[in-house]
Amino acid sequence: MSETYDFLFKFLVIGSAGTGKSCLLHQFIENKFKQDSNHTIGVEFGSRVVNVGGKTVKLQIWDTAGQERFRSVTRSYYRGAAGALLVYDITSRETYNALSNWLTDARTLASPNIVIILCGNKKDLDADREVTFLEASRFAQENELMFLETSALTGENVEEGFLKCARTILNKIDSGELDPERMGSGIQYGDASLRQLRQPRGTTTQNKQQCNC
Repeated sequence: MSETYDFLFKFLVIGSAGTGKSCLLHQFIENKFKQDSNHTIGVEFGSRVVNVGGKTVKLQIWDTAGQERFRSVTRSYYRGAAGALLVYDITSRETYNALSNWLTDARTLASPNIVIILCGNKKDLDADREVTFLEASRFAQENELMFLETSALTGENVEEGFLKCARTILNKIDSGELDPERMGSGIQYGDASLRQLRQPRGTTTQNKQQCNC
């Protein structure tokens, strides 16, 4: 039986190599930790249907390689993404320092309106922390990002990260800030009735004119 959903959102998981991006995706899709995770080569894909604010949303998630040598491949997947998880490792300042570059890529290549949540992953390794919650929180605020610390190992805040991002996109659709009909919005209607509801008013007028001829 085919899935029914109201919206489909294209998501990215971006950030430096070794931050646990694939493990976050695996935890979200499979609800378990991915043991023996190797570096992603190119791009991996996963999807899950979730309920957000009374709407059924299919998240189509592209997990991109963090290594520099795959950067040209992964950049081509940015186009038309509605949301992204920008991931760093709380035990690695190097991955935190690279965030500005990843953010620039996302806003330049995907869309200036892309909804991004900053995820400080490996929260379970608090004893080895190199980046404080406060510092990352400030970075998020300055760059207009949402922010959570997550643990792909325990599952803490993993689902919340994806859902928070999806909720924000839905709110922006409702407020008219995001238009799913716009090319490259990263959003598609799943249910035909929703699409009809949101059709431009001009279409009914045209029909009336045809009837009068």
